[in-house]
Amino acid sequence: MGKDLAERRGLETDVYQPAEDSQLLADAACNRLETEDLVLEVGTGSGYVADRIATEVGARVVAADVNPHAAANARKRGLEAVRADLVSPFQSGAFDAVAFNPPYLPTDPDHEWDDWMERALSGGEDGRAVIDPFFETVSRVLAPDGVVLLLVSSLTGVDAVVERAGEEGFSAVAVADESFPFETLTVLELVR
Repeated sequence: MGKDLAERRGLETDVYQPAEDSQLLADAACNRLETEDLVLEVGTGSGYVADRIATEVGARVVAADVNPHAAANARKRGLEAVRADLVSPFQSGAFDAVAFNPPYLPTDPDHEWDDWMERALSGGEDGRAVIDPFFETVSRVLAPDGVVLLLVSSLTGVDAVVERAGEEGFSAVAVADESFPFETLTVLELVR
């Protein structure tokens, strides 16, 4: 199934299409979340992860993406979707869980992000250009016992991400991983 998802990626230029990373995050979320949870998926892209959580878990999911094409795409799937930069428009303490498959590919610092697809993939020089501001803001929208499910790549440096999460008061545990020839993908569960 992962191969089919990866092949579909090339069909759409404005919205990140689900691939192995999306599938791993969706699997982990569906295994860990509860029906009564209110879930925010940041960077929803096609809406694949949010849709799987809503369908398989039965939780209420809000899908958010800075890309207007992605938010529209998620709405077409029947999801509650909004255009949002990370967690900025959401109420404090509103969500039991936040799922995020961030842009994580390390990118040449001189390279400009000139289209939506590049913004969906490019993580800046160290791969953490979007992860760091996410950590700085996500606590605000989490309920007291809230959890974050974050997908990270070995290309980004999992230990560095865990250390950065710790600086923001989170403890992290790996709850899923999958190895590929050029990277290992890991889903971290973060709690305060």
